[in-house]
Amino acid sequence: MVGILVCGSNHFIVRGPKPDRETALRLARYWSIIEIGGKERPEFAAWRISTKEFREELSWAVIAPDDGEISPAVAILLEELRDRGVEPL
Repeated sequence: MVGILVCGSNHFIVRGPKPDRETALRLARYWSIIEIGGKERPEFAAWRISTKEFREELSWAVIAPDDGEISPAVAILLEELRDRGVEPL
């Protein structure tokens, strides 16, 4: 499965199952802070950031609360998902 995790003005295209809200928040925090030499966390093994996907393949969306504003491009993508019946969590 492929989805989008939106965190304010940032977003990640993710391969893996749709996470629950708590897990999505933890994933967003984990991927937003770069740790040089950091080890992968086993609890996040089911998900990975993907750099090449087709928008038509997105099957889930989660919006994590953040102070940043969702970019116009991501807002359009979320609207496309809603039109296809995919409601963001």
